[in-house]
Amino acid sequence: MRGPIEGGLFVLALTAALITSPATPADGTGVLRVPVGDRPFALAVDSATDTVYVGNSGDGSISIVDGARGVVRTTVDVGGRVTDLAVNEITRKLYASDADSGTVTVLDALRGRVLATIAAGAGTSTLAVDEVTDTVYAAGTSSGQVAVIDGGTDTVRARVAVHDSELNSAATDPDRALAYFTAGDDDKLVVFDTAQERVVDRVPVGRVPADTAVHAATNTVFVANAGIHHLSVVSGNIWQQVSTILLHSAGSSVAVHQKSGDVYTNGGPNGLIRISGATGATDGVVSLGINPGRIAVNQLDGTVFLTDPLHDALTVIRDF
Repeated sequence: MRGPIEGGLFVLALTAALITSPATPADGTGVLRVPVGDRPFALAVDSATDTVYVGNSGDGSISIVDGARGVVRTTVDVGGRVTDLAVNEITRKLYASDADSGTVTVLDALRGRVLATIAAGAGTSTLAVDEVTDTVYAAGTSSGQVAVIDGGTDTVRARVAVHDSELNSAATDPDRALAYFTAGDDDKLVVFDTAQERVVDRVPVGRVPADTAVHAATNTVFVANAGIHHLSVVSGNIWQQVSTILLHSAGSSVAVHQKSGDVYTNGGPNGLIRISGATGATDGVVSLGINPGRIAVNQLDGTVFLTDPLHDALTVIRDF
């Protein structure tokens, strides 16, 4: 469902741009717009090297951006339609899914060189990496299957049916040997035991869950719901939605800064909203004049990155 959600975001962004002018961000917050490829959507950050990878769905390329300088180092053509990206910061491998071909392209993240192309399954559109076991989980919008990929050999080790239809997003909790997938058609967060490779629970969340992120220290899972104006907060201890966080608009992307516990989502007034990890309340908004695509955070310095499919750009937000 990332394809349809992506298209919807583009329309929302266009509408917002026509009726809203970007507001000046809060004092001390630096906002930089970096030109990238055509219709950037997917996003991944290697915090250790301060490198940002932007998947451009319109031209089948990946822009490799120097996060510190805010410039594109190089652009790699992988073909197809890049629907998601994930990076293993230990092995320095980058993974790119293409829902149209059902493949995952493996790249050398440092050199931007294609290493392999893996047939993962029809509609493969979302990825998550477990760095502890060097495993990649590739889920799709067509079959509800997850391809379990061995990161050492770049081959599919198993295919597991975790749902009867589309899966929209994926996230891992390596320390607890868990992965989470959002099922947008029945509003569930699917809990997957990665050691046993089986589904262990399905948690009701908000309408059309589109993205998910894990805060490891508190064992909390945040779910962005594209069909309702709130984030779902799920306890990983009991696998239940324990609260919701009201947003200005429906969010489709969510990211967590592990050290502070701060949560970032695009459910703000045409921009980025921050939710305090300490209080669970909204404590910051940056209005950008558009509804961003994907969100990612540099875990070392807290810089927030957002894709802007309307302006073919990567937005970099510092000191927020």
